[in-house]
Amino acid sequence: MRYSGLKVITEGLFGNKGWKPAWRDPAPKAEYDAIIIGGGGHGLSTAYYLAKNHGMTNIAVLEKGYLGSGNIGRNTTIVRANYYMPGNSEFYSHSLKLWEGLEAELNYNVMHSQRGQLILAHSDGQRDTLARRGNAMINQGDDAELWTLDQVKEFAPYLDYAQTRFPIYGGLMHKRGGTARHDAVAWGYARGADARGVDLIQNCEVTGIDIENGVVKGVQTTRGAIRAKKVGMVVAGRSSQVAAMAGMRLPIESHVLQAFVTEGLKPVIDSIISFGMGHFYISQSDKGGLVFGGDLDFYASYAARGNLPMVEHVMEAAMTLMPMIGRAKVLRSWGGIMDMSVDGSPIIDKTHIEGLFVDAGWNYGGFKAAPASGWCMAHLMATGESHEVAKRFRLDRFRTGHVMDEEGTGSQHNLH
Repeated sequence: MRYSGLKVITEGLFGNKGWKPAWRDPAPKAEYDAIIIGGGGHGLSTAYYLAKNHGMTNIAVLEKGYLGSGNIGRNTTIVRANYYMPGNSEFYSHSLKLWEGLEAELNYNVMHSQRGQLILAHSDGQRDTLARRGNAMINQGDDAELWTLDQVKEFAPYLDYAQTRFPIYGGLMHKRGGTARHDAVAWGYARGADARGVDLIQNCEVTGIDIENGVVKGVQTTRGAIRAKKVGMVVAGRSSQVAAMAGMRLPIESHVLQAFVTEGLKPVIDSIISFGMGHFYISQSDKGGLVFGGDLDFYASYAARGNLPMVEHVMEAAMTLMPMIGRAKVLRSWGGIMDMSVDGSPIIDKTHIEGLFVDAGWNYGGFKAAPASGWCMAHLMATGESHEVAKRFRLDRFRTGHVMDEEGTGSQHNLH
């Protein structure tokens, strides 16, 4: 069924009785050509592109909860392509191009809004760093504008320019950056994959990975054994746990990243603002709520919730940057389980086990990477070769020393 404005009007006139389920609820088959472990944004996009780009339809996505119940529904919805390092730069550039055509391709409104992202500079050194980043973005073919203080004031007059601890020197504007509706991204990919014959199996937790003589043979689940020639591990913060089922130890730690939303307010913030001195970022949703977040909680955890010290830290950054929001009521908070790699960059690669693939280590960049991650993971699983824009995301780079230190802060999990 194709969605359209005419369809919405027609259904509204006739009691909305003609809508069909967006996807099936099939029972798992005994065997598939490929299994994707994880029904989040990356897993669903992998299945979609395996079917669309490579003609593989005998595929199952196994999700231990409901589709989109993980990080895809627990983030601040930011979409951008303002990375600096070779490898990350071309990958996220490719992802942004996919975002820009995603709604037309999926026939689904993911509410992609290219409202721009402004990163603030609070010192001469930060401004120089943003200039280098902007030049790298332009060389990659993306957009970047280095703004003066006067340009920032004209664009965002509500920031606190009088405070002297973190004076604003200017900023870097990425106009093609923006936001999207996290749930809708999962639903759109799920609907598209299902329409191409992919089985989306919910409430089906993987409890083991079957391996014989170094070759993957399938998985054990709470709904029985399922055989497959290829298995992709696409489980974000649970990557270390699932990889351990195959006897692997990944260079990843799982940390909690909290996010917050306020009551609905009149429109005031029409872009994404990033505070360079506190890793604080904020935007305003279509419903009026201010959506914002900050640093990790800085301890390893699998709990999708955070602790009060980081809440205080984020609120302090918010008040430092824009004290006008001080009386806004915070309605709720949540936590995503971040799979933090030691160099701040992701992994899309084959493992030492034939037929077993891994997609992990997304750090702060998981949501914005969903289209390109699925595109590249599907290419890898279908052809056995890394896609051109993901060829640096090798698992063995941590052994050989060819790491991609995106933030320039060294190989430590909690610094990226």
